Amino acid sequence: MTQTHTRAADRTPSGDPAHDGGAPEQDEQTRERATGHGAATASTPGAQRRVLVVEDDLTIVEAIAARLRAEGFLVQTAADGPAAVETAASWHPDLLVLDVMLPGFDGLEVCRRVQAQRPVPVLMLTARDDETDMLVGLGVGADDYMTKPFSMRELVARTHVLLRRVERATVAATTPRPGSVRLGDLEIDRTQRRVRAAGKDVHLTPTEFDLLMCLARSPRAVLTREQLLAEVWDWADASGTRTVDSHVKALRRKIGAERIRTVHGVGYALETPPGFAAEPPVARQAPVEG
Repeated sequence: MTQTHTRAADRTPSGDPAHDGGAPEQDEQTRERATGHGAATASTPGAQRRVLVVEDDLTIVEAIAARLRAEGFLVQTAADGPAAVETAASWHPDLLVLDVMLPGFDGLEVCRRVQAQRPVPVLMLTARDDETDMLVGLGVGADDYMTKPFSMRELVARTHVLLRRVERATVAATTPRPGSVRLGDLEIDRTQRRVRAAGKDVHLTPTEFDLLMCLARSPRAVLTREQLLAEVWDWADASGTRTVDSHVKALRRKIGAERIRTVHGVGYALETPPGFAAEPPVARQAPVEG
């Protein structure tokens, strides 16, 4: 059974105004309404898109639901694992904002069961800044994660990014593209968004596929964390570069750690075996190693 809450709140209870750059969130919302930005109209990016927020803390779920509704999203909430799976099956949300720690069964199990029903982007919330938890979440099908306390503005931005990625993937699946990208025994089918490594199919989340494709466009070229964050997540804030690191680690587990080279203090590069030709790289500037 789901819960729907209507009391307005602007941030997680453990949040700090300084965490949002020092400007109170309510003041920001007032300015948005005064200028016409953030209003729930048919022209807003989130208009009529469904978001299921799964969180057992009443204050946090009310804050998230109120802010997403202000952005034009349709929002349902659930306070435990079984209710989340039931609501996802009957309501068919476009995106889940999902806490890890839940009554009934945890968010990881919710993610597994929901993804088994139908693919849906998942933004995972965790109270623990533990990279192992983050990697497990990414491994069961989550697309992104945020650690509490978090900025409501960042949560909204990442919600829009995940939904735009789904839209781009839908367009890409119906747009003819010239063949596949092959880098040694790594094959990336851009049309079907499928990957094979050493002759075996590899299941990647939408975010992992986009990250791999971004690296594959310029094999052996070093891309900074900031470049990857901007191109894959559409998020230009350097505070999110740890998200890049965790997704790279998750991707390495699936395609092989040796395929992605770390350039410490700079970023990452997709390695290719000697003697294998790749597609002509996309022109871009990348930092020179060393």
